[in-house]
Amino acid sequence: MTFRVGLGYDVHPFGGDGPLVLGGVVVDGPGLVGHSDADVVAHAVADSVLGPTGLPDLGTMFPASDDSYRDASSLDLLSRVAARVASEAWWIVNVDVVIAAEVPRLAPHVADMAARLTAVLHAAQEPLGPGVVVSVKPKRGEGIGAVGRAEGIACWAVSLLERG
Repeated sequence: MTFRVGLGYDVHPFGGDGPLVLGGVVVDGPGLVGHSDADVVAHAVADSVLGPTGLPDLGTMFPASDDSYRDASSLDLLSRVAARVASEAWWIVNVDVVIAAEVPRLAPHVADMAARLTAVLHAAQEPLGPGVVVSVKPKRGEGIGAVGRAEGIACWAVSLLERG
């Protein structure tokens, strides 16, 4: 068996025209600027599961220069990433997510985010295995930096993948 760990990161500023989407969940708050729906959580998760496989990163697979991805659902893109990871015979064991946001309050949405992420990653769960485990933790910027000044949202994701 081979295990690999992947790290994903994304950040977007507030000021987008659309709704605030995080982990596939629409949250009350200002939208984020981005080519797709600017879901920083889905973007970080996607890069965290792509890295260990040697596949290209999310921006290379779905470039902002391609208008067909304008306003795309990042959960749909993540679903395509999971299918691609599975086609390379990698299985996602777990994903650990940290969202840094001063506003809005995210704690009430954490369980829904984890459930939605788990659902779209199911294509890359080990056959007959226990399934993908996703953990989502919100953190505040405590007034420090762009996140602490409520200028945007950042997200980190770490994934463990297995090939056996």
